[in-house]
Amino acid sequence: MKKVLGIGNALVDVLLQVEDEAIGRYGLQKGGMCMIDAARKRELHAQLEGLPKVCATGGSTSNTIHGLARLGMPAGYIGKVGNDEMGDFFRREMERFGVTPHLILSDTDTGIATTYISDDGERTFATYLGAAAEMSPEELDLSILPQYDLIHVEGYLIFNHDLILRVCEAAKAQGLCISMDMASYNLIEEHYDFVEMLLRDYVNVIFANEEEAKAFTHKEGVEALKVLAQYCEVAIVKVGKDGSYIMMNGEVTKIEPVDAERRDTTGAGDIYAAGFLYGYLNGQSALQAGNLASWLSARMIEHIGAKLPDEVWADVQHIKKEA
Repeated sequence: MKKVLGIGNALVDVLLQVEDEAIGRYGLQKGGMCMIDAARKRELHAQLEGLPKVCATGGSTSNTIHGLARLGMPAGYIGKVGNDEMGDFFRREMERFGVTPHLILSDTDTGIATTYISDDGERTFATYLGAAAEMSPEELDLSILPQYDLIHVEGYLIFNHDLILRVCEAAKAQGLCISMDMASYNLIEEHYDFVEMLLRDYVNVIFANEEEAKAFTHKEGVEALKVLAQYCEVAIVKVGKDGSYIMMNGEVTKIEPVDAERRDTTGAGDIYAAGFLYGYLNGQSALQAGNLASWLSARMIEHIGAKLPDEVWADVQHIKKEA
C-alpha cells in the first residue's frame, strides 16, 4: 500500500461554541482570522476558563494526514511543537490514530488555533503559531523520505520559502509525488512568483478553492482549473455548494456536491484532500476519488471541528467501494 507523508504547521485546535455578542467581548472581529502572540493567547484562554471546549490536533496538513490514516492509508507527519503539555497531546493523538509523528521539539509553546463558532456556524479564529512558525530547513530529517510515496505540503508554509523549497527539492529527488493545498488567497497574491515556480517545477497534485484559484489564475471555475492543469498533472478546484472540478489525464470531471446540513466548515477542504488522495493513490478514477472526497467533506460540515466522529468513519468502508 502507498504511504503518505505530510508537512505543515503543527497546531492544537481549541474549538468552542459562543453567542454572537461574545465575539466582540473577546476583542475579535466576527468571521475574521487574527494572528496573536503568546501574551494574547494566555489572555484569551484565561477568559475561556470553565467553558466547554473541544481540543484536537490541527493545522491543514495535519487534518488531511489524520483523514488518510482513518481511511486506512499508512501515514506520517512532520511538524514542530513545544516541549509542553500541548505538544505531548499532539504526539499522542497522532499516534492514537495511526500516524507516525516526525516531530521537532522546541522550547517555545506549541501553536494553538482557537476557533470561536457562532450560532450561525460562522468561524472566528485567533491563531498563535508558536513553535510551528520556527521550523527551519536545517531541522528537517529528510532521510525519512524514501519510506513514503507522496508528500502533502501545506500551503501556509509558503511564507517560509527556504523550508518549502528544501522539502520539494528533496522529495522530487527521491521520486515522491508532491501534492499541495493552496493557502489563503492573500498569501498567493503576496508570493505569486514563488507559488508559480513551485507549481511549475515541483507540484504534481494541486488543490484550490474558488478564491485561491482566482488569485492565481485570474479566472474562475473550469477556466481556472485548466490554467492550474497547465502546471500540474492533477488540478482540483473546489466551488463550495456547487461541488468541485478535477482535471486529470487531460479530462475535466465535475464532482457533484453531497447533501449536508451545514454546522461548521472547519476542515472540510482538508478532508476533501484526504479523500481524493486516498482514491488517487489507490488507482481510482477522478470521479471515484472525487466522489469519496465530496462525501467526506459533506459529513465534515455536519459536525463541529475538523475531525469526523467515529460513527461516520464506520460508514466509510462501503462508501469507499461505492465512490
